[in-house]
Amino acid sequence: MDARKKLDIRAGDTIKVWQKIKEKDKTRLQAFEGLVLARKHGNEMGGTFTVRRIASGVGVERIFPVFSPLIDKIDILKRSKVRQSKLYHIRRKAAKDISREMRNIRKMKDEPEVAKETPAPEAKKPTETK
Repeated sequence: MDARKKLDIRAGDTIKVWQKIKEKDKTRLQAFEGLVLARKHGNEMGGTFTVRRIASGVGVERIFPVFSPLIDKIDILKRSKVRQSKLYHIRRKAAKDISREMRNIRKMKDEPEVAKETPAPEAKKPTETK
């Protein structure tokens, strides 16, 4: 609990959260790696942080309680300098990037394919000697 209190998670961090998953009588660890969008309620018992990642082209967000007993450990992989405490604008930015990519794919499909003609090989001229 003291280790979690000292853990400094901020918006803009890329973290890996190791969560305990119970299946029947076994427990295993599953990692959820992504960008921290928000940190709410500080270091009190109800404190949470929101992590976003892209899974199979779809944005997935999870809200983790800081002091949850289901979280085994939290690794901070990368720390980015951000100027806002909540990075909710990343959602719109990601959607905009995806729609831009989709637009490019659509344009490529709509264009008719031009038959590529290969030029006939030119006959070589004999080289003149002096």
